[in-house]
Amino acid sequence: MDELKIVGTAEALNVGVVYTTTLKSHEFILTADEPLTSGGLDAGPSPGDYICMSLASCKAITLRMYAQRKQWDAGEIRLNVRLIRTTSTEGIAHAFVCELFFSGNLTEEQKERMLQIDKACPISKLLAKGAEVSTVLL
Repeated sequence: MDELKIVGTAEALNVGVVYTTTLKSHEFILTADEPLTSGGLDAGPSPGDYICMSLASCKAITLRMYAQRKQWDAGEIRLNVRLIRTTSTEGIAHAFVCELFFSGNLTEEQKERMLQIDKACPISKLLAKGAEVSTVLL
């Protein structure tokens, strides 16, 4: 039997103030918007920024869990994630570029292992495989 487990939830509400959208997940309330250059009010990160934050935080959490389990001194774990869109005659392609930094005392071998563990982040796997998206009218 297949197991169904909800691993994330979000609610979005746009009341007509251009693109500014209120986001709610559990008790957390955030704002999404588009930059001024895209016709938004720049009242919050864009949806693309949020997906970068999701990927960066998932990678950081995954790496922290692994370092703790191994009792490695990773120190600060910092990830910079950029979502790059390339437009060509063949169409539009997207890629995530991630830069990883540790401030702790990891050996080169431990750093290489952490780079492998980085790929085990559930959001990385989701983005790499793709996911079905369905919408129903209420």
